Amino acid sequence: MIFRFSDFHFPDAAARLYPHTPGRPWVLEVGFGDGRFWPHHAATFPEAPNYLGVEISGTSLLKAGRRLRAAGLDNAVLTKLPAAPLIREVVPQGALDAVVVNFPDPWPKAGHTGHRLLRAPFFQLAASRLKPGGAVLLTTDHEEYFEFACAEAAASGVMAVEFTEPPPAALETKYALKWRDLGLGARHARFTPLAHPAVPHGALTRYPDSEEDPAVPHAILTLPETFAPQSFAKHTARGGQTPEDPAGWTAVLLDLYRTLGKTGWTALAHVVEGELTQEVLIGITAREDGTHLVRLARFGGPVITPGVKAAVGVLTDWLETQGAQVRHRGY
Repeated sequence: MIFRFSDFHFPDAAARLYPHTPGRPWVLEVGFGDGRFWPHHAATFPEAPNYLGVEISGTSLLKAGRRLRAAGLDNAVLTKLPAAPLIREVVPQGALDAVVVNFPDPWPKAGHTGHRLLRAPFFQLAASRLKPGGAVLLTTDHEEYFEFACAEAAASGVMAVEFTEPPPAALETKYALKWRDLGLGARHARFTPLAHPAVPHGALTRYPDSEEDPAVPHAILTLPETFAPQSFAKHTARGGQTPEDPAGWTAVLLDLYRTLGKTGWTALAHVVEGELTQEVLIGITAREDGTHLVRLARFGGPVITPGVKAAVGVLTDWLETQGAQVRHRGY
């Protein structure tokens, strides 16, 4: 089953995601590629564990979905996201039996090591989501990245490392077969938590079932009678920085469109919060009392984050510069 980010709860539960197999072990694979690993690895268990796969390639997502369906693995959930937001926001504390990372991108160029997945903050996050006895399993052909990951695990202060042979299924992936054909081998490490730090979930919310729910970010304002923008210049705002989240959020209002019924407008906003990026629509809709409602639209399945709430505020503030009088802010 393929999930959008908004299909999850924050955090979610195995009992909801896998209602027919809630008691089975739960395995997360980061960067599953075309999905070759899991059918081979699942077959080594008496019963296939529950599987959560995360990948950033849409093409790989579709290929893996077909492969897992053909293998009859119906207790598998796939999603297209960066790994850290999924693990931090969706997975409960102490829920996972294993996190599998096969042949991750080593980002080998100088200055690109900050893009690598297996750094100390990731190990701390993974340790918080693993059960006692759980582990992060790394298989890679890149010797320098392997040594880097082991050093970062030690620097995290929460992981012990054991060097073992890779699971046979890890050697059936596309990249493993490529390197095997070239006569090259792979290194494998098992990282087990020494501690389970408390890494909190963020302030994320699914879009409520009803658009009238007050939890949907909104504002009520009165537009000037002369409001009829013929052009719109891109507008960027930043905020939300804290010691825990120095990046904060960036909201970019990209464009403003007149609605088909000529009764309002729709703004397109690009919201970046760390590794999570969303493009959302914000409607400006006329009401019977002569005011306008500025509200996050349901289209696209947005997740309500601090940055998305801020984007509604950024649009509201821009409308104020155009002469609008704000009566209520709900974000």
